Amino acid sequence: MKNAIYPGSFDPVTLGHLDIIRRSSRLVDHLIVGVLNNNTKTPLFSVDERVNMLKDVTKDIDNVEILSFRGLLVDFAKEHQVQTIIRGLRAVTDFEYELAMSQTNRVANPDVDTIFLNTSLKYAYLSSSMVKEMAMYGGDISKFVPQQVIGRVYEKYGITQQ
Repeated sequence: MKNAIYPGSFDPVTLGHLDIIRRSSRLVDHLIVGVLNNNTKTPLFSVDERVNMLKDVTKDIDNVEILSFRGLLVDFAKEHQVQTIIRGLRAVTDFEYELAMSQTNRVANPDVDTIFLNTSLKYAYLSSSMVKEMAMYGGDISKFVPQQVIGRVYEKYGITQQ
């Protein structure tokens, strides 16, 4: 059985994330979407909220499991007996960071490989940070996040949907 992990903060999950999840799920038998619980950041959504949003938007993908983790990704991979990490790349700047991270992970655990998927062109500009900034000022985020997520994002900013 081929297993992989697609890790991230998913704060909030975007259509770009969902695109990578769908495409990755076709490459492996079992895909774990690992929601990072990072104590050094102040996310908009709690880990539980992010896990629940991801479960909601991936409920139609049978081989996807949503789990949270804290600590090192390679330790999470080892705990779940996974040797493949999937990362999405939007631009050259992503590649530089992700390459360094994958090399570090490979040194920490030589049994773990990283596969990079290019983000679909229609989502190449998209980030959770951009979605949050648009929402904070009442902008339309319907082209950036799954339908089930829109109201949850606006609610965090105390904005009533039109």
